[in-house]
Amino acid sequence: MKTIIKNGTIINEGKKINADILISNGTIEKIAAQITVNEAVQEIDASGLLILPGCIDDQVHFREPGLTHKGNIYTESRAAVAGGITSFMEMPNTVPNALTQELLEDKYQIAAQNAIANYSFFMGASNDNLEEVLQTDTTKICGVKVFMGSSTGNMLVDKESVLEGLFSRVGALIATHCEDEHTVRANLAAFQEKYADQIPVSAHPLIRSEEACYLSSSKAVALAQKYDARLHVLHISTAKETQLFDNSIPLEQKKITSEACIHHLWFSDADYLTKGNLIKWNPAVKTAEDRDGIWEALLDNRIDVVATDHAPHTSEEKAQAYSSAPSGGPLVQHALLAMLDKVKEGKITLERVVEKMAHAPATLFRIKERGYIREGYAADLVLVAPTPGAAVDKNNLLYKCGWSPFEGHQFSHHIHSTYVNGNCVYANNQVIESGLGKRLMFVPR
Repeated sequence: MKTIIKNGTIINEGKKINADILISNGTIEKIAAQITVNEAVQEIDASGLLILPGCIDDQVHFREPGLTHKGNIYTESRAAVAGGITSFMEMPNTVPNALTQELLEDKYQIAAQNAIANYSFFMGASNDNLEEVLQTDTTKICGVKVFMGSSTGNMLVDKESVLEGLFSRVGALIATHCEDEHTVRANLAAFQEKYADQIPVSAHPLIRSEEACYLSSSKAVALAQKYDARLHVLHISTAKETQLFDNSIPLEQKKITSEACIHHLWFSDADYLTKGNLIKWNPAVKTAEDRDGIWEALLDNRIDVVATDHAPHTSEEKAQAYSSAPSGGPLVQHALLAMLDKVKEGKITLERVVEKMAHAPATLFRIKERGYIREGYAADLVLVAPTPGAAVDKNNLLYKCGWSPFEGHQFSHHIHSTYVNGNCVYANNQVIESGLGKRLMFVPR
């Protein structure tokens, strides 16, 4: 049966329009001021609601396989659609690491059976798998992930010859985690000498410092420029790094792009006092000045997309002392809502939120027929009510880890419903398992 969503306000491609959307066989068949159909149709009244293209999150860690006590593709994709994220791209530092084409395909098989949202997975790079990386099919895989600084897992690529090989030979998009390992280790040793095993979490942005981030990011940019490689620098955390990126050409023409994450746009180092390890991420949440610089770069298009770096750990793991507590936290259920709070504050427009969380990821990764509300495109949609929902608490969290850095906060908007490939997968504060997501496909570079 076809579905008509009527009377909503569509936010798409820089415009707000009042129009109906006709959905048929998972795609958008027609967009018009008024649509009537002379056949059986399900009609959804979206009066008073905003209709956005579903968000595309280009950086998540859903922990499957091997780390499923923290989260898995099923649980975290449920949380994602509850937050208006209809497509995700997942990182390779699971167990085992996705360092072969076979191991990567295993993750796709899991997702095909369990993902409520659409999905793609990054191929992992290491110091010794270049030939395997070169087999990556860029029409079926979102990109290749390179850890130029160690984070959660053991995938550090620190051999100069390997980095040169990756940037000179890989035709796929190379996504980098950039922190200079030597600098981080030296900083950590200094704090260990001073505090032993009682390092305060407030030292985290001093250990994983501005210098560590800039040294690595500038190196990645230099390598990309040297070899004309396609580079995407993940989770920018310092104002200084934003100087590395260009806004003088359209996104579709850029060879070097970058990403900001929700936690670096929301929190600052002042929040360690109350949030502690709950906001311990790599790269670290840094100063308010860094946060302001990231916002400035996002708004002037030096930074291209907004993502989450959703990386759940258990409460017990996070409750450990700073030196033992892992970095990362859950965000997919609240990322869009966090950005809509910033709309309410006047920090960013609704149209720009849609651009940075839906249009730009689709353009940057060349995703086929998603990320926009267009006839012939997949019906990935999120309907948003411009009124507060319930405050965030453990009773309304869908993350398997069961906690959020936003607990106690009441957002200014709430997610009314989410559609993935035309199926309503979230409504009335409940996930509806009416269909599974699909593998993302990509236009050849």
